[in-house]
Amino acid sequence: MTQDNCYLLGYIVRTHGTAGNVVIYLDVDYPDEYEDLETVYIEMKGELVPYFIEDINLQKQSNAIVTFEDVDTIEKAQTLVGNSLYLPLDELAELGDDEFYYHEIKGFRVVDEMKGELGTVREVYSLNGQDLIAMDYQGSEVLIPTANDIVIRADKAAKSLLVNLPEGLLEVYLDNSSESVPDDAD
Repeated sequence: MTQDNCYLLGYIVRTHGTAGNVVIYLDVDYPDEYEDLETVYIEMKGELVPYFIEDINLQKQSNAIVTFEDVDTIEKAQTLVGNSLYLPLDELAELGDDEFYYHEIKGFRVVDEMKGELGTVREVYSLNGQDLIAMDYQGSEVLIPTANDIVIRADKAAKSLLVNLPEGLLEVYLDNSSESVPDDAD
């Protein structure tokens, strides 16, 4: 199993108690869909290693307390903290034509309804409840909110993302001039 045929599920945040349990953060839209999870792949030194789940207890705000098979001490659990969790891509649910997973749109061309082709999706960031699409545009990184009225649809066959950017968004990233105050101002 390699990262190329997997998707990022989340991260191991910390240990929980002294019996080897860990707290994981599920970096997904619907964490409760993973309450019957049996196996995950943990990235360890660049390799994906399968770990079998004995128990998973979903908590609030995308966290879960997990008991892994053969991880029965706090010392064993501590070696897992900070590592990423992955699942195979073929375990993802099929989406509708206009829906997409973030990993699918990397490399897609970004096309604005008014301005035409702008650039290419480089990454998608999830920051404090706001997901942002990172695109390179005229040598600058532009962050596009993933709101439904901004990201209109993804055309998977054409590998393009149709957007309706708010007026002035591109200019915010391109405006390198800034008003400066002289050092000797009173």
